[in-house]
Amino acid sequence: MFVRVVRFTDVTAERVDALLAQIEQADGPPPGSAPTRLEMVFDAAQGTALSLQYFATAEDMEAGAKVFDAMDPTETPGTRVSVDMCELKLAMTAP
Repeated sequence: MFVRVVRFTDVTAERVDALLAQIEQADGPPPGSAPTRLEMVFDAAQGTALSLQYFATAEDMEAGAKVFDAMDPTETPGTRVSVDMCELKLAMTAP
């Protein structure tokens, strides 16, 4: 499993709400991105957000990165400040 982690600043609750509504209306992620899971975490106090995009393979992550990188900035929660492309090494849940 691979995870692309994107950090945003200048994020507002209104922008997050608008983006979530847009994603729900689109019935999922952008075509060609192929994530197995999408998560967003938002810190309203700091105005930051993380987008976690999970992929089955490194190749899928690379292909998805091209789609997500080409997105118009108005389709993101804020100003993109970093992107990490990682291999998931540990995932635990509480018993």
